[in-house]
Amino acid sequence: MNIYGVIGWPVKHSLSPAMHNAAFKESGINAEYELFPVKPEELEDFILNRKDVVGFNITVPHKIRAKEIVDNNFSGNKNAKLIEEDLYYVKLTGAINTVKRNGGSLEYRNTDAPGFLRALREDLKFDTKNKSALLIGCGGAGRAIIAALSWKGMNLNKIYVYELNKGQVDAAKNHFLTLSEKWQDILKKKIEFISLEEIAVQIKKSQLLVNASPIGMKEGDLPVIDKKLLHKDLSVYDVVYNRETELVKDAKLLGLRCASGLGMLLYQGAHAFEFWTEKKAPIEVMRRALKSAIEINK
Repeated sequence: MNIYGVIGWPVKHSLSPAMHNAAFKESGINAEYELFPVKPEELEDFILNRKDVVGFNITVPHKIRAKEIVDNNFSGNKNAKLIEEDLYYVKLTGAINTVKRNGGSLEYRNTDAPGFLRALREDLKFDTKNKSALLIGCGGAGRAIIAALSWKGMNLNKIYVYELNKGQVDAAKNHFLTLSEKWQDILKKKIEFISLEEIAVQIKKSQLLVNASPIGMKEGDLPVIDKKLLHKDLSVYDVVYNRETELVKDAKLLGLRCASGLGMLLYQGAHAFEFWTEKKAPIEVMRRALKSAIEINK
């Protein structure tokens, strides 16, 4: 039996085992997906020495450090034939969330970005061409969404980014400065970091609002955006998946197209499954497993 799993600290809240074990069973694959609580100081040892784990996902707080460890110790991803789009997602985020063992080496991907784009297409029915977006949050999820929306195939005009935490903004900007000049030029044209006071103006220019912050995860959280700023030409995506946020409720009341983060979670998992197994992911089976797990954890 092949062992897969997710590493993080903490990790007990993850719904990935439900999704992937259902997928393995449906696909007739003799495998099991487990939770691996890994402290930051244990991360390198796990990546280098847990060779019994043939593939794994990576969650907070390890996504950036894991990439550094793999790059420093393995040549697999350097030799792998990454398509330009996958390379862009990894480089732009500076983070990875999916790894597989390939012989004596490791290969990786960032499936958060394509997972988000698939959720936009399939759940929100949103066409990015010649549109603009307002993004709240530029932490890990926010960077993946910036990578997804700024990819040249999306033909998006502008991404306005607001982040309350100045440290997160500085970290993102500093990381972008490490990229090639070609990709830096793309970002300079596409991205504009804005202040709180500018949100009211820039949301009017936007056709997509994305909440990539944790606001809304807890009962009692206020809406991330004043509902008075929502307008009829706006579609709303909230990466929070464990509950219906006030933002999504407000969007529904106004009749706007909106979706929660369940789709992004599902589709990034589907991309990971296909990367590991080279088989088509059983999407609907995985979706049902996720929904059941969410209900159980309420």
